[in-house]
Amino acid sequence: MTSPRVRVLTITPTTGPQDDATRELVGRLRDSTVPGATAGTGARVHVGGASAQSIDSATDLARRIPYLITGVIVLSMLLLLLAFRSIAIPLKAAAMNLLSVAASYGVVALVLQGGWAGQLIGIDTPTPLPPFVTVLMFAVLCLSMDYEVFLLSRVREPWLRHGDNAKAVTEGLAGTGRVITAAAAIMIAVFLAFVPSTEIILKLIGVGMASAILLDATVVRLVLVPATMHLLGRRTWWIPRRLDRRMPELHVEGRPDHAGTDVSQSDTPAVTPR
Repeated sequence: MTSPRVRVLTITPTTGPQDDATRELVGRLRDSTVPGATAGTGARVHVGGASAQSIDSATDLARRIPYLITGVIVLSMLLLLLAFRSIAIPLKAAAMNLLSVAASYGVVALVLQGGWAGQLIGIDTPTPLPPFVTVLMFAVLCLSMDYEVFLLSRVREPWLRHGDNAKAVTEGLAGTGRVITAAAAIMIAVFLAFVPSTEIILKLIGVGMASAILLDATVVRLVLVPATMHLLGRRTWWIPRRLDRRMPELHVEGRPDHAGTDVSQSDTPAVTPR
């Protein structure tokens, strides 16, 4: 497209749109080559095209991901605070869920290096990470939160009955361990079915999600979470009395019936059976 006032210059990179060399080329054109060539001419120059658009989209997405993560984590913590009436539980849940997500990103990064891990699924050379895969894999946080709520709801029931944190954690874990493991096994099998695909994106989603669920349902949910609750003891369920009185009641599985039970408030800081 040309006119007396508009000119289009086509530059074809020798590398792919996702290659680091292409990103560097676009950056040099925008930061040094074009400004140097048009200095003092009054010309307005824009670097566009499919490669530049892909790079701009990836950059914009990377800039917004921290806001996405922060928003989801904060909202999850608020809901857990209302549901379980505890300060420690939302903080612990956020840390454990981020651990699962970080572990899945680590596995994907290892695969993308093209070494022995990548060769296992057919990625032989270093490969850039498509930006939207990062957002899709963040969905594993929803699965992690599902397991967290299921486990904690089973732990809180005996805690409200007898006020023994160690016993409540043991009973809750015994009642949910098989279910969490079975549900995780089904999800892992589903995502591993993506790995034989010839599409690298599907391979990455399959490996990332499967590894995240495996680590979350075993190391995190069945080991780290109960261990942390044992270490915290009664502090797991602590909440300031003033905050407890002001918060609305939110029951995960309907209003529980604790008739005939008594959890002493003198032994249990700011815990009121509801």
